[in-house]
Amino acid sequence: MRPSFISLGPLDLVVAAGLVVAAAAISLALRLGLERRLAVASARTVVQLGLIGLILKRIFALDRPLPVIGLLAVMILLAGREAVGRSSRGYRGIYLDAWLAMTVSCLTVGGIVTQVVIGVTPWYTPQYLIPLLGMILGNSLNGISLSLDRLLDHLATRHAEVELRLAFGATRREALKEPLAAAVRTGMVPILNSMAAAGIVSLPGMMTGQILAGSPPMQAVAYQVVVMFMIAAATAIGAMLVAVVAARRLVGADGVLELARITGS
Repeated sequence: MRPSFISLGPLDLVVAAGLVVAAAAISLALRLGLERRLAVASARTVVQLGLIGLILKRIFALDRPLPVIGLLAVMILLAGREAVGRSSRGYRGIYLDAWLAMTVSCLTVGGIVTQVVIGVTPWYTPQYLIPLLGMILGNSLNGISLSLDRLLDHLATRHAEVELRLAFGATRREALKEPLAAAVRTGMVPILNSMAAAGIVSLPGMMTGQILAGSPPMQAVAYQVVVMFMIAAATAIGAMLVAVVAARRLVGADGVLELARITGS
């Protein structure tokens, strides 16, 4: 009987690191200048994953709700900060808007998936709650970042169109309909591409992890379908919410576009 789980030791990680070293050697030989970035990224990966592994080990051992809630709060804060950092433009209050979108999308979708679809008991079980909400945050931050970037770019470069609509009597909702739609569409591109390629071009992460852990293939497929739908819903909610909140901050109820509030280029 084949083992359902194969553990990895330090030597296995060293061999895997050799693959990155080989990639760096190719970069050096071709003078691509990527070897330093590869080294830094690899070091960050090892350190960050090692730290989160130690933290999760401790939280799993405690099996209490407060540590789980605390870790999720930190994850949401860092995800919002990362989403804003990826946008080339900003405005006063952008961090608050990103955190709001992250929190609503994460807790709403994550709560439905863990409590209704999977039925996690107790609700704070870290084995399920942290990985699933982590996947939501990791993917929705991309959608929120892209949505913000597209909206702010539209308002900064095509502000005359918005101002013209407002001047001719359009409501704030009517004037912002096009930039909001474009922002949300842009934010949804990564997850839509992933869903279109899932199972044909690639085996997604959740499914691969389940199979490597020994789960039956069809059970792994079921979990992956849930995860893909979960990420799509969270990304859509986050992208729409952050775009609407940002637009309302930059276009007042009096119909004035406050272009001076947008910073960056």
